[in-house]
Amino acid sequence: MGQIVTVRYLCIGCPLGCRLEVDEDLEEHAIVEVRGFSCRRGKEYAIQEHTAPQRMVTTTVAIDNARWPRLPVRTSKPVPKEKVLDICRTLRTVRVCAPVASGDIIVRNILNIGADVIATRDMAQRDSLQNMEA
Repeated sequence: MGQIVTVRYLCIGCPLGCRLEVDEDLEEHAIVEVRGFSCRRGKEYAIQEHTAPQRMVTTTVAIDNARWPRLPVRTSKPVPKEKVLDICRTLRTVRVCAPVASGDIIVRNILNIGADVIATRDMAQRDSLQNMEA
């Protein structure tokens, strides 16, 4: 066994917020032990966060012909943490046109990582909104 390093994480797998510790053997690049979890999800979270951290991306994209200038969107599944900024940069260039329904795919397979970007809100066309208000 080589040099062991301990990395600490705050678990977000459940509401308890356990303080996790992951011991890794630097020579073997292997997890030796996970401590501090109170449930199965905590251990799974620690291993995932240590080996291949992922995040859900939530942001907005520009939308034309709608009451609001921005449409809230999110990724369809967690994406590699190192891709989050690239995804946000790409989404800065995206512009959609109303109407859009919640759940509509805005960008399919963004950056070829297997995740879609989907709308999280209905957004009607501006002219149809005026008809509803009349």
